[in-house]
Amino acid sequence: MSLSINDTAPDFEADTTHGRIRFHEWIDGSWAVLFSHPKDFTPVCTTELGYMAKIQPEFERRGVKIIGLSVDSVADHATWASDIEETQGAKPNYPIIGDADFQVSKLYGMLPASTAGDAKARTPNDNQTVRNVFVIGPDKKIKLILVYPMSTGRNFDEVLRVIDALQLSAKHKVSTPVNWKPGDDVIISGAVSNDEARQLFGEWKEPKPYIRIVPQPS
Repeated sequence: MSLSINDTAPDFEADTTHGRIRFHEWIDGSWAVLFSHPKDFTPVCTTELGYMAKIQPEFERRGVKIIGLSVDSVADHATWASDIEETQGAKPNYPIIGDADFQVSKLYGMLPASTAGDAKARTPNDNQTVRNVFVIGPDKKIKLILVYPMSTGRNFDEVLRVIDALQLSAKHKVSTPVNWKPGDDVIISGAVSNDEARQLFGEWKEPKPYIRIVPQPS
């Protein structure tokens, strides 16, 4: 299946390094980030999982749960976690889904529905499309999809920035401009009339009638 922004994130049951979960129950009204990997013991993914372990408190501060996925068994994930700690200086303290049966990868459109066989017999290149980041809101809707090639490490600081923007837009009727960072000015949503905007924001800068700029709401 092909997933798009605003689709409901597919629910599933799976074994993880923290035990068996049902995904929607695990989200439990929080924001969530699901990030996937084509294979255990791969170099780029090792750096990514380690960095996520280091910045996990930043996600928690924003009320966001992290969950990884790799197309191997939970037992392999446990061994890999030791390598991650040794080489990256931090051990994942978030669950990592075991997807040796390809269930979740296929459900999220990262592998063809016809994928079958022994996960151990597959190479990282066979699973190269399992390199997605899904940001999911408390309503279980997909808010962001990022897809990276195997050769390029993901920028999880950017994922944090996007979450800040998404949470701001969810709380206030604003959008964020190019290269926005927390504290920068924002744009009043196009769905807000001028009358409503005056009630919400007072005055604004207006270089064009369709660009209404205000300080970031606190």
